[in-house]
Amino acid sequence: MKYKRILLKLSGESLMGEKNFGIDNKVINDYAEEIKQICDAKVEVAIVIGGGNIFRGVQAEHGGMDRTQGDYMGMLATMINSMALQAALDKLGMYTRLQSAIEMKEIAEPFIKRRAVRHLEKGRVVIFGAGTGSPYFTTDSAAALRAIEIDADVILKGTRVDGIYTADPEKDKNATKFETITFDEAYQRGLNVMDMTAFTLCKENDLPIIVFDMNQKGNLMKVVSGEKIGTLVTV
Repeated sequence: MKYKRILLKLSGESLMGEKNFGIDNKVINDYAEEIKQICDAKVEVAIVIGGGNIFRGVQAEHGGMDRTQGDYMGMLATMINSMALQAALDKLGMYTRLQSAIEMKEIAEPFIKRRAVRHLEKGRVVIFGAGTGSPYFTTDSAAALRAIEIDADVILKGTRVDGIYTADPEKDKNATKFETITFDEAYQRGLNVMDMTAFTLCKENDLPIIVFDMNQKGNLMKVVSGEKIGTLVTV
């Protein structure tokens, strides 16, 4: 395997499948199967999931709610998704740990870097919930921060498109895909890979990002094996 320890970033919206809200059990079970395959190949896996299928802090602000309150509500949404994925992985006989950036001792461990790394070394899947634990930071930022803290080899951003394009491929038929791109070029082109906080953290710590289609069966295994799937963002 090319990558020994990965941070897999999944969007909350991807868990909706064909639904308009919430969690599609088929999607989450399919993701669990894909994750199990790479764990069986001895890849150490940490995961961060967004909460956009349930609630977004930004959406609350647009509705007149205090942004801080909305962001904390969004963190709780990520915990719901994290628990759902943990349950799907447990059902496959995998060993998992859910760590929360906000204390929720009845359902999750607190985030402790050394403990998270030890779990990974023992072959357990570690899911990081509740973002960074602070408002005004997205789950992209949480993914970048946790990946750096656990010394991951790469961030794998699973999306519904197969990489980064010059424009939105769902809207522009002439959009062309990048095989590789630098952080600087992505920024100059205004490409929406991750938010700027996450992007800057990755660039400054020389942490590559691979954007790929998580919904294509077998893609996750191909990416960690080193196949040229999706788009690689590097320094």
